[in-house]
Amino acid sequence: MTIRSFVLTLGAVFVLYARGVGTAGDAATALSGADATVYTVAAGDTLTSIAARFGVYPSTIAADNGLPAARPLEIGRQLRIDNRHVVPRAIAPGEIVVNVAQRMAFFADGARVLAYPIAVGRTTWQTPTGSFTVVRKEEDPAWHVPASIRAESARAGHPLPLVVPPGPRNPLGHFWIGLSLAGIGIHGTPAESSIYQAATHGCIRLQRDRIADLYSRVMLRTPGRIIYEPILITESGEDVYIEVHPDVYRRLPATPHQEARALAVRLGVDRRIDWQRADREIDRHAGIAREVRLKPDPTGT
Repeated sequence: MTIRSFVLTLGAVFVLYARGVGTAGDAATALSGADATVYTVAAGDTLTSIAARFGVYPSTIAADNGLPAARPLEIGRQLRIDNRHVVPRAIAPGEIVVNVAQRMAFFADGARVLAYPIAVGRTTWQTPTGSFTVVRKEEDPAWHVPASIRAESARAGHPLPLVVPPGPRNPLGHFWIGLSLAGIGIHGTPAESSIYQAATHGCIRLQRDRIADLYSRVMLRTPGRIIYEPILITESGEDVYIEVHPDVYRRLPATPHQEARALAVRLGVDRRIDWQRADREIDRHAGIAREVRLKPDPTGT
């Protein structure tokens, strides 16, 4: 399906307007985000906090702006931020899709796809994959601390109570979207800079305004999927884009280069890709959708 679209930022949520969302068999819908957002550094900003806000790795922002990753940011400096992401294939209207490796969640709200940067389970406490439905919605939830987390915290010398009441110290934030996958939910967090990291005990975290937005849109029995796809390829008009993330859970059966080529073959775009450029993006694993279309030879040879 060919989609003509334009991308903008709506408040804190990255929105893709399109004629329609994906259906079974589509290569992908398109891209979310924007390739040339200019952000002015404010007091208190760090590369980590800005990266969490935009859904980009700190190292990618640093590389794109020629910044030493360890140097404090200068207040007033303007940063160019590219936060384009490939929307997962075959997302259906009214469906949530979470891509753990991409650290993004998507919701198909009618004829538009909304994209939310997330935090996911760390390597030692991985977010599970699979289909789910929304089974619970709760504002200002209490956190009933699982025994496994209490045991871990006690070993670290930080004992936790059986229940953490609602409030500023509650790690669930102001909203809880419970999923049919056992023990897994989508929720807010007081630790906003942890977003776009593998940092949780398996749940999916969003920043305050993003979880409030998603919470307002989903209903009980809303369907969804959690997937794990570190390498994504899509078409947008005549262009081809590749997005590559680190395989943090070490689940790829082959090398990233082999996986990218196999995916391109399945999507029928392998002969339209400049593989020298694509290989550089695979090596960088910058986590951003980059254009890699094979350009015509200007000499005609």
